[in-house]
Amino acid sequence: MTACMTRHTTKNAPVFSCVALPPNKGSMLTPIFCTLWHNLTKMAISMEPLLGGKAEKLTTGTFAIVALVMQLVICYLLKGTDYKLSDAKDLDKESIYNFYVGVALMMFVGFGYLMTFLKSYGLGAVGFTALITCLGVEWALCIEQLMASGKIAVDLYAILNGNFAVAAVLISFGALIGKISPTQVIVLTVIELCCYCANKVYFLTNHLAIADCGGTIIIHLFGAYFGLACSATLGVNKDSDLNGSHYTSDMFSLIGTVFLWLYWPSFVAGALPAGDGQDMAIINTIMALIASTIITFILTPVFSEGRLTTVPIQNATLAGGVSIGATANLPLGPFGAVLIGLLAGALSTFGFCKQDYIITGNTDTCGINNLHGMPGLLGGIASAVVPMYIEGTGVVMKNQLIGVAGTFVIALVTGAITGIILKVIGSPPDAYTDETFWDCADDVNTE
Repeated sequence: MTACMTRHTTKNAPVFSCVALPPNKGSMLTPIFCTLWHNLTKMAISMEPLLGGKAEKLTTGTFAIVALVMQLVICYLLKGTDYKLSDAKDLDKESIYNFYVGVALMMFVGFGYLMTFLKSYGLGAVGFTALITCLGVEWALCIEQLMASGKIAVDLYAILNGNFAVAAVLISFGALIGKISPTQVIVLTVIELCCYCANKVYFLTNHLAIADCGGTIIIHLFGAYFGLACSATLGVNKDSDLNGSHYTSDMFSLIGTVFLWLYWPSFVAGALPAGDGQDMAIINTIMALIASTIITFILTPVFSEGRLTTVPIQNATLAGGVSIGATANLPLGPFGAVLIGLLAGALSTFGFCKQDYIITGNTDTCGINNLHGMPGLLGGIASAVVPMYIEGTGVVMKNQLIGVAGTFVIALVTGAITGIILKVIGSPPDAYTDETFWDCADDVNTE
């Protein structure tokens, strides 16, 4: 008995099989061909598009026009401005630039790759992070200085400060990633930075003069709850199999974790003047990060039925850096820094392991409430408690608490309004897939 190949179709791909032929039609090679076609059949069955292959492919619509208009507005604001070089001789420019590089790496690589955990949204995670960072730095550099002094002067500190502002938008983007279009990304960046700068300049700095060198309240708390409110009013996406990770995307996400972990001290201490305060901020941040990492590894199996899971390791290990920001330049001592890191890591780990009981992934794609929101609240409260135990800090407890509560409310209100605006603009029908707006390579899933 010999065989030939016939073709039939399954849901995903054509499949070939051996069928009987009369003996006089066969040859000695038949078993070899059957084996070969059997292997090809298994390959064909597995040739399912990596991104699902079902998303509606859309153009970017008015994105280019909106982005161009914003760039022209920024060019108009920068017209007639100059570089601020008068203090250059008194500054350690090499040190400032090193801090800038560290913070920029956090934005482009840290935030970008941390969000590549989505199995089919790697291009959007890294690509839109770059877009938000570049446009956001320009926009924040202009509007924050206009709000603070009425004029724009560009120097390394101003650019570094623009990166700090962008971090708030990238945090908010974590709740919206995979659910908004390129045009909505531009609108989100522009509106949120206006709200962020107004809250920072008029409320937290001019009115309250809070202590927050590392942005626990100013950046993390605001960015988290602005993004969550925005996502809630924009609308929850339907359940999708693409709202999740696989082994490769988890590995890429851990690259972002490592970059954020390594350069977080630059983020906290970069804007401080050189000296004891800056050195103390760097050391306190490192100690807090170490503590939050250890407690995350300890508690993840406790909350996850004795197993290590990737999401807390990717995120909660960084929580110490979030919470320490408001007190990093204060004389906490090693014990104080480690204690804040342990509490932040424990709170964040619990949040990620029990996220479905707090805010689901359909509203909070990246779990920003667990990494930035709750640890931000913890760090803000800690900054109000510190003056009770450490004298001479200059920190006013009442102002810290008012700053935390006020920022929380302002972020929710402005975020909710922004979400309504984004809803009017319109979101893509398919979520969590690059295929909607990106031309993707023809990779296939070989599982």
